Amino acid sequence: MGTGTHPESGLTKSAWSDADFDEMGWHDATIHGLCVQPGAPDGSLPPRLLLDIDYIVHWVHPVAPQTHFSFWTAPSTLVFDDVWDFEGDLDFKGMGLSLQIDHLRRSAPEDGRGGPQWHLEGHFFDLKFQATGFHQYLRQAPQYAQRLVLSNSERGGISFAEIAFT
Repeated sequence: MGTGTHPESGLTKSAWSDADFDEMGWHDATIHGLCVQPGAPDGSLPPRLLLDIDYIVHWVHPVAPQTHFSFWTAPSTLVFDDVWDFEGDLDFKGMGLSLQIDHLRRSAPEDGRGGPQWHLEGHFFDLKFQATGFHQYLRQAPQYAQRLVLSNSERGGISFAEIAFT
């Protein structure tokens, strides 16, 4: 699982988890889809939060005469496991329906259950929840682009597939 590498972008693996949190960054990643998956009533499956994102693997500094960054970006599924105490705000008033992540923060658990507090801050949205951890699956090898967001055809549409490329 997650053995895909991509030397051109510097990617060393295609599946990540909360153990890799300090090595990762989600700034300016675009959210294409969000799914709150309820848990099973009998407790056999915990509730989860799934995000379909364009994960920026590497920001490429401009080389003169260029003045703007370019990017290595991969369509990815970010899954938070065993989610509880979910709250948030979305504000699209006067804006297009676009969600870009500013920061993903992790802090110490606020209750005795043990999962950390997660704070997903974005441009025009704010989500807070607790979850035992996360997994992120890069579904395709990173693509080089002059813009942050991949087109629907470049990314293969909306997907919550939990399979990393190899």
